Amino acid sequence: MYTKILSILLLYTFTSVHALDNGLALTPPLGWMSWQRFRCITDCVNYPNDCISDQLFRDTADRMAEDGYLEAGYEYLIIDDCWLANERDSDGRLQPNADRFPNGIKDLADYIHSKGLKFGIYEDIGTNTCAGYPGINGQYEIDANTFAEWGVDYIKVDGCYEDTEGMEDKYAQFGDYLNQTERPIVYSCSFPAYKGLEANYTAAVEICNLWRNYGDIQDQWDDVKNIANWFATNQGFLNKFAGPGHWNDPDMLIIGDYGLSYDESIAQMTIWTVMAAPLLMSVDLRKIEPEFRDILLNSDALSINQDVLGIPGLLAWNNGNVRIWTKPILPQVDDKHSYAFGIVNYENGGSPHVVEFTLDEFGLDNADGYTIKNVFEPSDPVTVSVTEPIRISVNPSGAALLQVNPVAPSHATSLL
Repeated sequence: MYTKILSILLLYTFTSVHALDNGLALTPPLGWMSWQRFRCITDCVNYPNDCISDQLFRDTADRMAEDGYLEAGYEYLIIDDCWLANERDSDGRLQPNADRFPNGIKDLADYIHSKGLKFGIYEDIGTNTCAGYPGINGQYEIDANTFAEWGVDYIKVDGCYEDTEGMEDKYAQFGDYLNQTERPIVYSCSFPAYKGLEANYTAAVEICNLWRNYGDIQDQWDDVKNIANWFATNQGFLNKFAGPGHWNDPDMLIIGDYGLSYDESIAQMTIWTVMAAPLLMSVDLRKIEPEFRDILLNSDALSINQDVLGIPGLLAWNNGNVRIWTKPILPQVDDKHSYAFGIVNYENGGSPHVVEFTLDEFGLDNADGYTIKNVFEPSDPVTVSVTEPIRISVNPSGAALLQVNPVAPSHATSLL
């Protein structure tokens, strides 16, 4: 079974699809998005530090630029819903809430750009956004031009207040107007989340750089598991549409918020990393605890997620509580790929679970063995043959992320 799964994974490397050719999102986008942590807080009197406002996004830009996130690759700062005024201006253009964004969006975008970051914003293909503010329905050209003039680099377009019939065509129309602005704008669509597996995924690849597939993530471990289970159940269908420039999006990282423990945060980072998912943090970067910051900034995990092959990982082994996700990555020795293994313990309590397996069970066959690095553990890599048992202890609702690299013939050694 495992050999077949890894053969399917490698097939994606050589599968060509007719995709949106804007040269963007060749690896999964990395950044920060406001929704999960800050939702639609518009009361700046009682919640001055948490409301959707110019100050929140300037503060976040400062933290991303100064605390290592931008250096690690998190480049997009994205405003979600509730930034808008209740009405368009006298020229029919979208405008921000004047009290919460007194200097306008262009001025905010300029500040974000001055920090070396890229600026993202939210809208909706329907008559209204999900929170009830003006949508872009039927006003695609003027809105695309407005976003380009403001300096938008990324746009998430939701699907509330819109009939799902013909939804793909409306996203395509707006995408055409975005392209006509000649500004490079990453286009995040939502029609697959609203239409489920009946959505035209071929159209998604042609229209969008990424797309939400499933419901909004909630700040709890059970929801992380539910999303991961849905993607695993449907991986045979979903994964063939994902790759450089066009990605499945299981929604934001909730690491550092209220709902996940340290181990659960390792687990979400592991699953999202191996799935080749966009990594969009939604956390108060002004208050995040160091241990959660370290998870988000782990350079080995980010390197796996950003691997240029762009092959989304698959759930390759499942015994109920413990599941193993696998993903081919570089570097490559001769015709032997490196791999990421994400070993996740779905059990909510009890004791750590010891997992034992051999690499040949998963179809790995490099005669000189492989080096194994445990990404979230500060230990030296070890070298094993493909038949030597690998034993990993995984905490309840935790994970281990392994980077497995083939050994070149001249460097073959064994440390076990």
